[in-house]
Amino acid sequence: MANGNFTFVTEFILLGLTDQAELKVFLFILFLLIYVISLVGNLGMLFLIQMTPKLQMPMYHFLSCLSFVDACYSSVFAPKMLLNFFVERETISFSACIVQYFLFVSLLTTEGFLLAVMAYDRYVAIVNPLLYTVAMTKAVCVGLVLGSYVGGVVNSLTHIIGLMKLSFCGPNVLSHFFCDLPPLLKLSCSDTSMNELLLLVFSGVIAMTTLLIVIVSYIFIVATILRIRSAVGRQKAFSTCASHLTAVTLFYGSISFSYIQPSSQYSLEQEKVVSVFYTLVIPMLNPLIYSLRNKEVKDAVKRAVDMKHFLC
Repeated sequence: MANGNFTFVTEFILLGLTDQAELKVFLFILFLLIYVISLVGNLGMLFLIQMTPKLQMPMYHFLSCLSFVDACYSSVFAPKMLLNFFVERETISFSACIVQYFLFVSLLTTEGFLLAVMAYDRYVAIVNPLLYTVAMTKAVCVGLVLGSYVGGVVNSLTHIIGLMKLSFCGPNVLSHFFCDLPPLLKLSCSDTSMNELLLLVFSGVIAMTTLLIVIVSYIFIVATILRIRSAVGRQKAFSTCASHLTAVTLFYGSISFSYIQPSSQYSLEQEKVVSVFYTLVIPMLNPLIYSLRNKEVKDAVKRAVDMKHFLC
């Protein structure tokens, strides 16, 4: 075949999560509830941080950015998924599929970078508290956030450019509920070895780099906390990290379970379930984790509720 893109496919048919009609209504209600909680939680967290003077610190600045990413991230998948439960033929145009995949990878990568940035922020705050205000200036915080977004876009564009060079001239049935790269590569009639290599290299390097930053940061953090003589001081220091550690564990745990496994153990149905977890459930859980396990956020929520009751 000559070089170049000779795509004849104009749309993809999504197989979705299930073809059983009796399950579709239940899943629609479940995912609608998850999506609403995710939007309310993340946008509420974003608003709460911006409106509370006590939360105007780098740690909460990064948390507000994470909430914004999660709100956008869940919105990439949920509306289309909910709509498809009530259509006879679940389809997505070729261009819409490309856009969805671009947003998916951009936001997923950005979230990974932000979690690493938040770990570094906790490292500076606990290991070098006297240098915290000097090291984490507003300019540094803005630079770290912008770097996270740029890293996400660059990673996504790399895969999109490679994907656009492929030809799709045969089957158009996508065995998923959204446009992910592995099932798309299976439908291509071009050589996809370079795309698979790019996916492996970029995903591996980014995942290992961000995870290494988190692990090294927490090694120093734990060592510092163990040297604190006061039990109250140790508890306070750990409480500022517990919610972030929980979010990191859920994020990397689900991604690793989905992508890092032997091909002999790969299950399409299992992949769909795990994909639901990291595309919809984790964005819903993050604001709950930070609001339930962070004293300052809980206090801000209580003050907001008390103020609402007072105004009413």
